[in-house]
Amino acid sequence: MSNFTIALSTSPAPSPFNPNSLISTSDTGVSVHLTGANDVRETQKAARLVSSLIHEHIAFVGQWSGLLQRVFVLALGRDDISVKWSTQDSTVNTQQLNQELMAIEFARNLVNQSPEDLSPESLAKQVAHHLEGLAPEHISAKHIVGDALVEFGWHGIFEVGRGSDRPPVLLELDYNPTGNPDAPVAVALVGKGITFDSGGYSIKSSEGMLDMKCDMGGAATVSAALSLAIMQQSQKRIRLYLCCAENLISGHAYKLGDVITYKNGLTVEIVNTDAEGRLVLADGLMAACEAQPGMIIDAATLTGAAVMAVGTDYNAIFTPQTELAHKLSLIGQKHAEPFWQLPLEPWHSEMCPSPFADTANSRPQKGGGAGGASNAAGFLARFVTPDMPWLHLDLAGAYQRNASALKPAGATGMGVLSIAELLY
Repeated sequence: MSNFTIALSTSPAPSPFNPNSLISTSDTGVSVHLTGANDVRETQKAARLVSSLIHEHIAFVGQWSGLLQRVFVLALGRDDISVKWSTQDSTVNTQQLNQELMAIEFARNLVNQSPEDLSPESLAKQVAHHLEGLAPEHISAKHIVGDALVEFGWHGIFEVGRGSDRPPVLLELDYNPTGNPDAPVAVALVGKGITFDSGGYSIKSSEGMLDMKCDMGGAATVSAALSLAIMQQSQKRIRLYLCCAENLISGHAYKLGDVITYKNGLTVEIVNTDAEGRLVLADGLMAACEAQPGMIIDAATLTGAAVMAVGTDYNAIFTPQTELAHKLSLIGQKHAEPFWQLPLEPWHSEMCPSPFADTANSRPQKGGGAGGASNAAGFLARFVTPDMPWLHLDLAGAYQRNASALKPAGATGMGVLSIAELLY
């Protein structure tokens, strides 16, 4: 079967098409007419316009950059087509493009699974299996499941997950290509893996709950980033911690007013069971700190406040180290994965007070009140070793329910490539 060609043009669409048209058709496919105003968004729009026209095979024609070819394919939202890349631009690396797409599709496929199919144990097993397949000689994994979490001191994950019949899990995975068991850990990755979030007793509305299969988007993102780093032959030792649970209601679910005592001795009063992501990430961050890494990166679909602040076209960055935020932002620009830094000051850790514990897990008002994303980051900061290089990513752009003029419905995988570059 012949290829559907995607030709690149910087000239206006020819007659009889409107000269302002983004695409024009030919006998073999389409031409995309970029104006230079915003090539990434115009490429995304063009892909959405032609997605339903394509059958099985596409071939890029012309001076396409690798970035715009990847952007086009991702915006199609099709996993049933084969792609022939254009290499007329000498900077295009087809192997890298294929690996980038594989990593992003791994993240998107995880997030888009039904929550019935993706239990906490299933998430941990699928990630471990995928990564072990990429580098079996360099990877070891430990799954801490159910009641064993209490024995290891991981009370946050256990408490959030104990309302479900399907047990919570902490996955600890070690990628060590050095061959030296005493090699230092360069980076620790921590991912929120809430495979379904009902809100618990602070129950969400039906509309708000509908897409809560995406609440493990952080776990999917950091896992996919590690998969790309492995494919890119990273020689750094990297630890991965996935905090996996279902946040459900039952007779043994955690409740408002409960107090959790964490491994570091910190006590946390539960004032909102729907602020569960920070409770499980606290365990993951403490586990990561125990490895004494050179840097910690955590990723989570953590707060609606971040979405309100930056929309879904950005992911939000929080860090005490501004230079790390700047570095990641520059990397994100290169990959068309925009980031925006939001405030995180030491006093944000004090913004969720409790009369019965060292802190509450939120503020007892809708959405956690003003500054909710920064307050959540401040809560997490309590569980990170002081002065540890740390990036907290609130993934506002990880998922959208409906297709738009720029993106298909479902998971976006946005952030995978930028995080991966920090791991090379």
